[in-house]
Amino acid sequence: MPLKFELLQADDYSQYLLRGKTDILYNLRSLMQKRAMLSAFIDASADSFLTAILAVTPDERHLILDAASDETINRRVEAAEQLICVTQLDKIKIQFAASKIERFPFEGHEAFRVPLPEVLLRLQRREYYRLTAPGSHALSCLIPVTVGGEHKVISVETSVLDISGGGLAITVPSGGVTFEPDMEFADCRLMLPETGPISATLRVRNLFRITNRDGSVMLRAGCEFLNLSNSVASTIQRYILKVERERNAHERMR
Repeated sequence: MPLKFELLQADDYSQYLLRGKTDILYNLRSLMQKRAMLSAFIDASADSFLTAILAVTPDERHLILDAASDETINRRVEAAEQLICVTQLDKIKIQFAASKIERFPFEGHEAFRVPLPEVLLRLQRREYYRLTAPGSHALSCLIPVTVGGEHKVISVETSVLDISGGGLAITVPSGGVTFEPDMEFADCRLMLPETGPISATLRVRNLFRITNRDGSVMLRAGCEFLNLSNSVASTIQRYILKVERERNAHERMR
């Protein structure tokens, strides 16, 4: 069975591709700091070796990858057109391609220097990372709902409790608004800070009641996104990554 590299199937996985240098560097440095091991596949074949990111060069233009312990493999790597590097970070699959490979001595050991990848795949399909809505700013979603016997449509504002690449959880507003599993709401407006309203269709997947610390009870609706465009999916992923990065930076300063 041939190996599957999602990175090479851009049409199917384009919404999971990071192209911004800041986001790519953030993920690569996270791999380096956590000493993640990468499987490097030579020219997208089944032949691979274990490596790790040893450093990002000061000019942020190159990565330094650890060489293999087998010199025969190292010579093959030098002659290769590219390596497909595959790993996981916090249960998220990460892939990137390394090309223009050159032998590079690093801190007394054999290593390889490669240009910083222009694209990095960060794949969260079924196990989406769920971001709890930041306390620093309210995250809301305007949902068109039908009320009254005349089927009047109004937009109600709901608070977003958490969000992922696959959907979001909201508080169901009171006042006669009906939410039931499998109901669909078209033309919802997700209000992301610094981005503005994003249009999306939501389907209610589950409902359950939550008791708050003050004893009050609210109804929580878990909803999935339907037919998101690649551009909207990428915008949501960038927002999640930005908040995650800011939180990690804040925790390191504490």
